[in-house]
Amino acid sequence: MAQQEKKPSASSRIPWRTRIALSFISTITDYSRRQNGTVNRRLLGIFGLKTSANPNPVNGVKSYDVTVDSSRDLWFRLFIPTTDESRNLSSFPIIVFFHGGGFVYLSPDTKAYDAVCRRFARKTPAVVVSVNYRLAPEHKYPAQYDDGFDVLKFLDNEKNRELLPENVDLSRCFLAGDSAGGNLAHHVAKRASEMTSTFDALKVIGLVAIQPFFGGEERTESELKLVEVDALISVSRTDWMWKAFLPPGEGMDRDHEVINVCGPRAVDISKLDNFPATMVVVGGFDPLKDWQRRYYEWLKMSGKDVHLSEYPTMVHAFYIFPEVPEATQLILEVKDFVNKQCSKVVKN
Repeated sequence: MAQQEKKPSASSRIPWRTRIALSFISTITDYSRRQNGTVNRRLLGIFGLKTSANPNPVNGVKSYDVTVDSSRDLWFRLFIPTTDESRNLSSFPIIVFFHGGGFVYLSPDTKAYDAVCRRFARKTPAVVVSVNYRLAPEHKYPAQYDDGFDVLKFLDNEKNRELLPENVDLSRCFLAGDSAGGNLAHHVAKRASEMTSTFDALKVIGLVAIQPFFGGEERTESELKLVEVDALISVSRTDWMWKAFLPPGEGMDRDHEVINVCGPRAVDISKLDNFPATMVVVGGFDPLKDWQRRYYEWLKMSGKDVHLSEYPTMVHAFYIFPEVPEATQLILEVKDFVNKQCSKVVKN
């Protein structure tokens, strides 16, 4: 288990261009939230920047959209690297990626997430599967986790292998995501480690949780102190998102095990021998950082192989903005993590 130490800083180093973009995003999402708990999807459609898949290489990566289940609009965008470096590889690992957005917003065809997945595919290099899971409040928990797990089963199904590159190695599968996607990646990894007999070829060997969206009934110090620094995250927004995410019923509060993963109702994962090695990314000016650090400590106490990567001057979702130097640094750290875990795989 390793922890990367970086010197703390007194202020966030986010460029003004990025600050303006973050403020714009938060304003649109605030206006989209209706008092009755629904979301104005039409408003989001006006301002949402989308991009189509492109079978022709763009920045060394080609992409396709693949339908898993049209009845619930479950699909993924497949990113395949085409660089000279990638052509020389005998096989690729596969990264199953879950986008952020508080379980309520965004999708794989959002321009920023299309670009991020291209960078992961090109820099690692790896085949990337970016999942379009169902969103709240139209679809409550556990729809998102069911969708994520069903994509793993779809990839493992031999009938669907022709949709993937011939040289993709399903035994070197990584789950990754940021914010809500980091939460989703954790829970799908947990379910996969509990149900390893479900899969023939696919094996999850790594988890990358980038500023994962966790919470609880308690108000942490970072939630209260950093609300004026981070344009995206506030207690009022996260409370609304959790309410939109959870179905009504007893025990459906912010201390639910899928929200407060290391809280009073936490699931014991210490005996899950197949739980993958995990990389946890934390931003020093992210109001969710206390929850994320608790998650890291909980994994460590549970005996898991876990690595903490801290970016002391970064806010929530910094890495989707390529103009931020630390975004490139994070992509390279993920590459190193993937390559390290792949080197441990013993082929039959």
